[in-house]
Amino acid sequence: MTTQYLRKCSIVIADASGTGIDLSDLRCVFTIRRGDFQTPNSCDLRVYNLADGTAHQVCGSEFTQVVIQAGYEGNYGQVFKGTIRQRRLGREDAVNSYVDITAADGDAAYNFATISHSLASATPGTVAAALLSAMQRFGITQGYQPAFSQNGSVRGRVYYGSVKEELRDFANANDCVWSIQDGALTFIPKTAYVAGDAPIISPSSGLIDTPEQTQNGINMRVLLNPSIKIGQAVKLDATVNLYRFGLDVQSQRQNANLAPLNKTNADGLYYVMVAEHQGDTRGTPWYTDLTCLSIDATAPSLDQTNALVATDVPTAIGRN
Repeated sequence: MTTQYLRKCSIVIADASGTGIDLSDLRCVFTIRRGDFQTPNSCDLRVYNLADGTAHQVCGSEFTQVVIQAGYEGNYGQVFKGTIRQRRLGREDAVNSYVDITAADGDAAYNFATISHSLASATPGTVAAALLSAMQRFGITQGYQPAFSQNGSVRGRVYYGSVKEELRDFANANDCVWSIQDGALTFIPKTAYVAGDAPIISPSSGLIDTPEQTQNGINMRVLLNPSIKIGQAVKLDATVNLYRFGLDVQSQRQNANLAPLNKTNADGLYYVMVAEHQGDTRGTPWYTDLTCLSIDATAPSLDQTNALVATDVPTAIGRN
């Protein structure tokens, strides 16, 4: 992995055509929440000490989207792109004013996309294409998806109502999770991960403190890293502090439920379930907080047999 050195950041708010204002030279503080769940990714951005005219322009209806690119020289890329949903003017004190921007990725499609369509003996790939088509008027494109089964349904079916409800049923039926990532409809198998190289996470490549095993998975903090994407595998080269289970009687059932959910991996291979970026262009925070799940190298994958031959990552995995 490229050495994490010399911060780099670009923050642009723009209209529908992409024309806008570059705020990168000002102090900007942002928190970005991304996950493999269907709830839209979100961003809270605070920009300090804009000129009055610019602040009121930003708070108007002219600009509709925000794009944030961040990282370091040699490891720099987009960490968020979404639609502006709220703007707020305020002051921290007598000296510092700010504009707060709240944005979401694909929330219009998530909330308002509907479908009224019938398919006869459709394959899962055909159904996925139909659901994507119903979201395209909201700007949603096709993202990663696995090689779905080619078996068609015995009977035709009518798809009607909220697209997110149909997507939820479709994902469950095909053993996937679905989400919108950077405006793209994404399906990730529950027993696999997004094909590609697995970034190595170690103290020499940006790992901060010691990873912790928690009830929700393995938590890691690294220097802000745009190359870590939702649904991919990472290779952890560090010790994990293990979770302490309760000894009382009331904790035994919880212990049994947690044991298979937050396992560690002997080879350090983990699936990225949540990635939260936080940054301050004039302050200390410049981190990516990860919540990961252990990868079980014994379970076969449907479409990744040859994806990672050039790496030391197993080509067949299962997520626990």
